[in-house]
Amino acid sequence: MFEAVEELIGEHADLEKQLADPAIHTDQAHARRLNKRYAELTPIVDTYRAWKRTGDDIATARELAADDPDFAAEVRELEAQREELTERLRLLLVPRDPSDDKDVILEIKAGEGGEESALFAGDLLRMYLRYAERRNWKTEILEANESDLGGYKDVQVAVKSRGGAAEPGQGVWARLKYEGGVHRVQRVPATESQGRIHTSAAGVLVLPEAEEVEVEINPNDLRIDVYRSSGPGGQSVNTTDSAVRITHLPTGIVVSCQNEKSQLQNKEQALRILRARLLAAAQEEAEREASDARRSQVRTVDRSERIRTYNYPENRISDHRVGFKAYNLDQVLDGDLDAVIQACVDADAAAKLAAAQ
Repeated sequence: MFEAVEELIGEHADLEKQLADPAIHTDQAHARRLNKRYAELTPIVDTYRAWKRTGDDIATARELAADDPDFAAEVRELEAQREELTERLRLLLVPRDPSDDKDVILEIKAGEGGEESALFAGDLLRMYLRYAERRNWKTEILEANESDLGGYKDVQVAVKSRGGAAEPGQGVWARLKYEGGVHRVQRVPATESQGRIHTSAAGVLVLPEAEEVEVEINPNDLRIDVYRSSGPGGQSVNTTDSAVRITHLPTGIVVSCQNEKSQLQNKEQALRILRARLLAAAQEEAEREASDARRSQVRTVDRSERIRTYNYPENRISDHRVGFKAYNLDQVLDGDLDAVIQACVDADAAAKLAAAQ
């Protein structure tokens, strides 16, 4: 059982030797790649060693129990520990999404429901910002189009780790990738005078942020338009052509940015979003062509699918993909999202394990 881990232990030991060599760190990019792989393998190696050690302890305890029945309880306790370690190791060996450690660009767009939908989009934004704060991630609002009542017609935010390799399954993309889809809210809107419950929705799109080396953009494929900003922004609004709209001609993808006062800054922000969208499009196309059998059952290419309902009168949150339901909506909206996301992570891992067997 777990014979393949022996090879990973050898790789882990080799990486440890390489990282101990000061010469390796003269190439920072190479050192980061080695550190990332080392961090991925460490939990597997540690768990496997604990699993083997527990097996040896069980054998010893059984021998002792043959002469002294008092050791029987210890045997049962060790067997329970080994069962837990077996399951943990099995999950750690599930093939990982190669983007799991990436930072993300998260987009929230108001949908059906008019002004109420825009207010809900603002609630979702605050929920994700607070969740990021709980996990010690950095956030940066790249572009925002506010509504009249303080909500958001659309908003784009970058979410980044603070450096260092994350534990398997704990990276920014690894947690937030399950948030893409349509989020539905049921509540009495602020704009409702008769106290009736309305249903509205907002869409969330989560993209792994692409580095320049991952997505090559030919400048000849871009049409760049500049125009005057509108809305909040200081003295430069409506006086200088600082807003930027970039159209990627081969795909028709259009990105606009006007939050910054500088045309150059807006162009850089727009290119970041464009790279992320192009990377996501390329990954989805590759998945379709390969008909990936391990594609998660809780993620779909069709992002228009409703994934979650936020019911304010019942303080209930429901994730329709995995059957998750809880009555702590107020806490979830305050950033306590881990239980909701973990239900998706567990369903994803179970599906991959079933496909691998």
